[in-house]
Amino acid sequence: MREEREGCCRSARAEGSGRGWLAEAVRRVEADANRSADTHLHVFPLPEDWGIDLYLKDESVHPTGSLKHRLARSLFLYALCNGWIHEDSTIIEASSGSTAVSEAYFARLIGLPFVAVMPAATSPEKIALIEFHGGSCHLVDDPGTIYDEARRLADETGGHYMDQFTYAERATDWRGNNNIAESIFDQLARERHPVPRWVVVGAGTGGTSATIGRYLRYQRHDTSLCVVDPENSAFFEGWCADDPSYTTGRGSRIEGIGRPRVEPSFLPAVVDAMIAVPDAASIAAARWTTEVTGRKVGGSTGTSMWGALHLIAQMLRNGETGSVVTLLCDGGERYAHTYYDDGWLAEHGLDIAPYLATLEKFRASGEWVEPVGS
Repeated sequence: MREEREGCCRSARAEGSGRGWLAEAVRRVEADANRSADTHLHVFPLPEDWGIDLYLKDESVHPTGSLKHRLARSLFLYALCNGWIHEDSTIIEASSGSTAVSEAYFARLIGLPFVAVMPAATSPEKIALIEFHGGSCHLVDDPGTIYDEARRLADETGGHYMDQFTYAERATDWRGNNNIAESIFDQLARERHPVPRWVVVGAGTGGTSATIGRYLRYQRHDTSLCVVDPENSAFFEGWCADDPSYTTGRGSRIEGIGRPRVEPSFLPAVVDAMIAVPDAASIAAARWTTEVTGRKVGGSTGTSMWGALHLIAQMLRNGETGSVVTLLCDGGERYAHTYYDDGWLAEHGLDIAPYLATLEKFRASGEWVEPVGS
């Protein structure tokens, strides 16, 4: 009996030691948020007489340069406070790039090794960023195998698989706590249309759309949520068919959004509309947005911009006024060898000229004419 009691005491002392490490890890993650100012909300130039305002929430100014910094912070806090991460854990993640960059940053912040399991086609700029932040990359040829490979590595190392695609929707406090939705509405408070008609986002894990969609309902805002989806992604078809098991078996060329399967964190019931966006349109819109704003943006921002402008054209036709908000997800510097490389476009058979023409015509007249065959 005494041995059992001593064993319990030893276990309690060991747990106490672990709690000290945990407290310091949580403090470091929270301190990172506390010393970073909120991201900016930029006004995109539209004709004043349209009565419609377009805003870009600039998530590229986070310490790791993308929207995924918010997600990585939430995932680390969730896993730490659930007792899943310990001082000797190796952190494993399945990621197409930006989440891995941000998770590498937070892993190094709390002194843990990090391994990203990612498609071999991921841009070299993102691989370099992961390594810059102290992570290592485990590349696989088939994007569909990254989940199983991440689980295998976690089992092999005795580490923790973060599994962003499962936990993104539950790791963030959607009621508030400076989540991205609360931040957007706080920043719009003094604008002429403080409650937007639309918020437009892409889906990678589905966590951002889940957070925003829940927040809109919780705060009872008269705002609709539109999710834009690139080629080869399962979200649009799965949403239309009300099929959470829908798969395409192919990876998206637009890094950060689009998945070959409908991910567990995607909540279709909080999405009011979806728009399927051709990859050529995403890249055209990214380049065009860069030219108009002077801010070099990534391909997922182009996807969101195409959807946002499409909705604004509908508002114009219907005589509506109001505001639309979308995200500047990350900077275009990460895609110098892909979306901003004409040779890469030719190699992938992407002709962006018809989509650029649509954008220029819209900017000049407010008329939206979809390219033939898009």
